[in-house]
Amino acid sequence: MADIQAFGEQLINNLEKVIVGKRDAIELIVIGLLCQGHVLIEDVPGVGKTMLARSLAKSLACTFSRIQFTPDMLPSDVTGVSIYNQQKGKFEFRAGPIIGQIILADEINRATPKTQAALLEAMEEHQVTVDGSTHILPRPFMVLATQNPIEYEGTFPLPEAQLDRFFLRVRLGYPDFLDEIRILDEQRLRHPIETLKPVAKAKEVLAAAEAIKAVYVSPAVKRYVTDMTRRTRQSADIYLGASPRGTLALSRASQARAALNGRDHVLPDDVKEVAMPVLAHRIIVSPAARLRELSADRIVQEIVRNTPAPGGDFRQASAEKKKTK
Repeated sequence: MADIQAFGEQLINNLEKVIVGKRDAIELIVIGLLCQGHVLIEDVPGVGKTMLARSLAKSLACTFSRIQFTPDMLPSDVTGVSIYNQQKGKFEFRAGPIIGQIILADEINRATPKTQAALLEAMEEHQVTVDGSTHILPRPFMVLATQNPIEYEGTFPLPEAQLDRFFLRVRLGYPDFLDEIRILDEQRLRHPIETLKPVAKAKEVLAAAEAIKAVYVSPAVKRYVTDMTRRTRQSADIYLGASPRGTLALSRASQARAALNGRDHVLPDDVKEVAMPVLAHRIIVSPAARLRELSADRIVQEIVRNTPAPGGDFRQASAEKKKTK
């Protein structure tokens, strides 16, 4: 796991050259990348959501596409369209911006539900189908979607099916006082992203993503993950709990966090740290809880606090290691 830890540290340090004072959020983005998942960045304007996506693409030497969602956007504006070529006498596919590696879906909740649905196949199956023809997306493929939590006019809330396809939800927040002064100093002459260099290739990302699958999850931790997710379905404050996809995401995110910390096994603390960004956006708060001004984040915090964490040794036994080799 030392290679993954070194890979993650190098990537995080490179991103911190542009995004100042937000190491926790950057680590979550890297976890999403290692798990080949998509990330929803929800925050106010001007805190670096778009810059974070651009910095990630430049750090990985990957292709980058930005889709600025608007209410009049059509699904074909995202996926692409077939155009008749008179010279060749046949239809040719003109790829849309979704066919890339790092995709920024900016203000995704400003698009109509029909256009939002154009992303579903791409996010889940890593392919798009246009006029009956299927086009495989390049790898790695990651959608970084942004939405503004304070502007509701002219927005269309994401449906539960699409929210469930986002591996993590991340919030950047405002920088601290000293960090904001540092931003002023670093951007006095030019923006740091202009000098940002790639630190990893696409094949290295895919190799790291494959390697984290080998991180050991003990039976006790598996029960802990499952118990935590199932409690979201049993809480009286939750109308709709996390699906089994949420259980899988919580386990895989815990594996990635363990690998980034140089371990070959998952600890309950790994599960606790990623539970909020993995589960909070997957639940629907009940009307009664809304009247009491309970948020999804607060409910998940209570579930994490009340779920008994297992104890003991969570490393893989020597005999079991031999069987898996």
